[in-house]
Amino acid sequence: MTPEQFIDVFRECRASAILRTDDPEAIAPAMDAAIAGGFRIVEFTLTCPNALDHIEAFAVRDDVIVGAGTVLTIEQARQSVEAGARCLVSPVLDPAIIAEAGRLNVAVMPGCFTATEMLTAHRAGADLCKLFPSPAPGNEAGPAYIKSILAPMPFLKIVPTNGVNQANAGAFLEAGAWAVGFTTALFDPADLAAHRFDSIERRARDLLDAVRAPARAH
Repeated sequence: MTPEQFIDVFRECRASAILRTDDPEAIAPAMDAAIAGGFRIVEFTLTCPNALDHIEAFAVRDDVIVGAGTVLTIEQARQSVEAGARCLVSPVLDPAIIAEAGRLNVAVMPGCFTATEMLTAHRAGADLCKLFPSPAPGNEAGPAYIKSILAPMPFLKIVPTNGVNQANAGAFLEAGAWAVGFTTALFDPADLAAHRFDSIERRARDLLDAVRAPARAH
């Protein structure tokens, strides 16, 4: 899969499932639950125990596209792609990671907050910009912030993650976000701790319904 193909699929799916947990026993079943609930694009952060092994295990499946999150070094980028990751996500803007993703021929989504950081990432070759952190998680300021940035720079492909939930996912997409990423809104820490994977599957369905609502409205 080329970076361009990943970008197109991400636009079609409009959402990704982003898992971060310290519980090694919860990682695979939690992500399985998200996939059962309808997610096609999934991300394992490298802070998860044995994250590369999980990337490798899920990358061979034909029903999902796997990304690696919290990529902070060139070596992590290379290891993630070798394991099967088709998108590299970072919480920060690092031109070296962007350049390495280009050499590895995978999509890259650095973390950006300001308009200047997003334009810098775009000019460095980033396919997408992860809005991180959110300007005000959980309220209407996030969508308004994206809309303000896209007004003068509509070519940016912005993907908010921090603070995106069922209540505001539609507003982010209506504001022009390329897609959204769900973290704790999907993988609730209490559910992960209690291994309530059925709850994660139900929440996945609800979140994807919220994502599809703006498209249905049009």
